[in-house]
Amino acid sequence: MVGERAPCGLLRLLLLAPLCLLHPGASGHPHLTSRAPEEAPSIQGVRGGSVELACGSQPAPLVVFWSFTPLGSLIPRPVAVTNGAESKVEAEASALGVVSLWNSSLVLRELQEGARGHFLCQALHAAGGQLHTTYTHLTLAVLVPVSKPQVWLSDPSPVEGTSMVATCAVREGTEPVTFAWQHQAPRGPREALLGITNRLLQLDPVNRTHLGWYMCSAHNAVNQLSSDGAFLDVIYGPDNPVITMEPLGFTEEGFWASEREEVTLSCLAASNPPSHYVWLRDHTQVHTGPTYIITSASHAHTGLYTCLARNSHLDTRTQTSVQLTIYYPPKGQPSCAVLPTFGALALVCTWPGGLPAAQLQWEGPQGTGPAALSNVTWNHAAAQLPNSSVFTCTGQHPALARPTLCRITLWEPLRSPTCWTTATVGDQFIMLSCEWPGGEPPAMLSWLDGQKQPLGSSSSSLAVHLLQTQGDLAGRQFTCRGTHPLRVPDALCRLQLEAPQLAVATPRVSVLEGEEAWLGCALLGGTPPAQLLWLGPQRQQVEPGTSEFMLHPEGAQLHLRIREANPARHRGIYQCVAQNALGNSSQSVLLEVLRYPAPPNVTISRLTYRRQRREVQVQWAVQGPGNLTGFLVQRRASVPGPGAGAWETAAGDIEPESRGRRLGGLDPGVLYAFRVLALNHHTAGHPSEVKIPADPPFSAYPAVLGAAGTGMVVATVASLLVFQYAARHPETFPRLGRLLVPMEQSRQYRGSGNSPEATIGIEPPPITPGSDPAQESTEAPVNVTITVTTTP
Repeated sequence: MVGERAPCGLLRLLLLAPLCLLHPGASGHPHLTSRAPEEAPSIQGVRGGSVELACGSQPAPLVVFWSFTPLGSLIPRPVAVTNGAESKVEAEASALGVVSLWNSSLVLRELQEGARGHFLCQALHAAGGQLHTTYTHLTLAVLVPVSKPQVWLSDPSPVEGTSMVATCAVREGTEPVTFAWQHQAPRGPREALLGITNRLLQLDPVNRTHLGWYMCSAHNAVNQLSSDGAFLDVIYGPDNPVITMEPLGFTEEGFWASEREEVTLSCLAASNPPSHYVWLRDHTQVHTGPTYIITSASHAHTGLYTCLARNSHLDTRTQTSVQLTIYYPPKGQPSCAVLPTFGALALVCTWPGGLPAAQLQWEGPQGTGPAALSNVTWNHAAAQLPNSSVFTCTGQHPALARPTLCRITLWEPLRSPTCWTTATVGDQFIMLSCEWPGGEPPAMLSWLDGQKQPLGSSSSSLAVHLLQTQGDLAGRQFTCRGTHPLRVPDALCRLQLEAPQLAVATPRVSVLEGEEAWLGCALLGGTPPAQLLWLGPQRQQVEPGTSEFMLHPEGAQLHLRIREANPARHRGIYQCVAQNALGNSSQSVLLEVLRYPAPPNVTISRLTYRRQRREVQVQWAVQGPGNLTGFLVQRRASVPGPGAGAWETAAGDIEPESRGRRLGGLDPGVLYAFRVLALNHHTAGHPSEVKIPADPPFSAYPAVLGAAGTGMVVATVASLLVFQYAARHPETFPRLGRLLVPMEQSRQYRGSGNSPEATIGIEPPPITPGSDPAQESTEAPVNVTITVTTTP
């Protein structure tokens, strides 16, 4: 507050004159001498900015005095004064900002909110020698920028269905302040909330779409600012879960998947915070988490799957159930068959099993046939169907990527039926059999009697009918009729029942003793087929496989082989018997077994010892004719009297061409006796006379001649050595040397008779011409040639 004297003191200081534009009131405080007009010009300034207040439009005044009256007050306050040369700013004017005077204008910098109010400029002018005062009234409005807004949420995490208020708080700002709101979802763009300009945003009720960031902006005449986002976390859920499956397959009850396929079950229940999931199969927990993966689906995975979703914040739960069915195809592939019916064909296609049942459909040469599940039958007319017609059954199943086929080709069997008969054990029944293999469908066979009446029921491919054995069946005829849809007319096979008939190859057979005998018989007829057997001479049946008899069946023939025929056991009449259920027949064969003629007699022509009585040389001769197969030499120790030893074989298996043999292994101290026998197959001839080996004759001539020859050779060699020595050393035998050196001499000694013959050739050393033989060295070499020939 400025004192009573302060204004006047300031004027006196400035004007050096007792001038006071304000006069004190009764109370002692200064007051306006003139009231401001009702409507003063208004000037706006911004806090922190600058504003210039002009003091009228008159020429430069002598004195200018500025005062300020705050809003709501009637007491002016001095601000500044100037006389043009000097100026003074009141210290308390700093509340207005940084105050300065520029000429007569008041300049306010860094404008403060306290400068809001009325300013009065009093100017003293001199004109025409008189002083007069002008007054300028100004109203200053200080505008404040809005501060940065902040969003306040009454409940940052409201539960869906409740209410919530969001407030956009602005600390300061000159009114009017306008507000705008924006919302941004977690995964969406920022969007303006149109129509909301209040600082309060009320959400009632809150839903899940309100979740996200909220921003507000505030603006006035000065500026506009936006707040940071405040996140509104709306708590909700869980909703009812939604179950999906991959790969996707729908049924009326739920989902289906193929066997051995990977199945992924996913559960999603909208919830904040996110739900916790639990999987149940048939009310038994199998997994936790939003996704349940079955790596390889099987039958055991079929069931009711329930997904439980739980919100842990609200402790609320929801659930959804779905039926999962594991589809699996039938095993294998469809089976096609065709059954003959009267004048038509029944095409049957079956493929049992699987879940669900497979869809089957027929297709033929003339178009598409019926369709059904698991089993489908197509009754198709057989007329005008060509041979090798193809029918196809197509099987489809959801678990298979491709359809599965089976085909059947119609064809008539080859040739005609084949008939035969057999008899049961004991010939109580005769079995009529008829076969016609092949064909599709198989042919139907039935038996007819002589009056074309059916016997029993018909059957496919093979028909059998039993007849009780009776005597009147012989000669009766039966017919097998074969019917096939593709064969017109029917094929027939006939047979007639007959008693057996047979024949033998030879009624009389002769063999030598020890040879093989062959008896044969052949079945000429008989229906049913007859059984062949042989009876021996004693009317007993010949059993096969024994050491003497062997049976060799060859088709309708039966041969009997008798090994090593023996007159005593094998000679006689044999019978071949054929029998069937209608009768029997037999034929006889006479077997004669002849003995071989006796072998010829043998005589020993020579029996002598060899090698110091350890070997003997035996030679023999044959007397008279005979069929020889070999010889046998026997020996025994020769002891006079009845004590002689038993005969033993010295040599056997001797060829019939041989007439001698050298036998060894004898004991020189034992005197042996020998004999020879001729053999004819199994018959041995009379033994030869018994002989004792003799010593070989003695001869002395060779021994004497050998001894003489040996002595002469020794004497001759000794003489030759002496001559050689004398020839090499003539000084030892001078006479002999003189005799041998000068000449070449050849001496021959010839023995008489068978004596050895020796020839000596002496060659003297060569004599050099003009030299004295007497002076030659006695050591000169002498060539001596000796030839010895021995003649026995």
